[in-house]
Amino acid sequence: MSGRVFGSPMFLGFDHLEQMLERASKGASDGYPPYNIEQMASNKLRITLAVAGFRMDDLQITQEDNQLVIRGRQVEEGEERIYLHRGIASRQFQKAFVLAEGIEIGGAWLDNGLLHIDLFRPQPEVRVKRIEIRQPAQTQAPAASAPAIKPRATQMLHRVEDIESN
Repeated sequence: MSGRVFGSPMFLGFDHLEQMLERASKGASDGYPPYNIEQMASNKLRITLAVAGFRMDDLQITQEDNQLVIRGRQVEEGEERIYLHRGIASRQFQKAFVLAEGIEIGGAWLDNGLLHIDLFRPQPEVRVKRIEIRQPAQTQAPAASAPAIKPRATQMLHRVEDIESN
């Protein structure tokens, strides 16, 4: 076996899914900042990150293709502080979440050191497409033996000219 998740010939076009799984597994090792993922409704999720000490200006949220990327970088202000104990992390971070096809970002807000991001999946339209089954093409007779048929538009034009001339 090849070791691929979607190695079966029955899974066509799933290569991008395998790449997404690899990316997600690489990014899952860093636990900073801590976060929660809540299911708010059947089609709505909320990601909450604990970003104590970060201001809105220190945070950036982007959607890059099918990834939600949250970056945080605190800018040290000019004051020199002397910490006897520094337990509140102020390091920069980047947290990426792989989004499924069709997931949209509803909004984000910062409240009491928690960054909330709402995601939702719009209800898809049911699409039914009928595929016509046709007979194989028949061999066509040579053009010289085919009767000369004028296109309908040309026939109508000649009729209009005949009426106008009378």
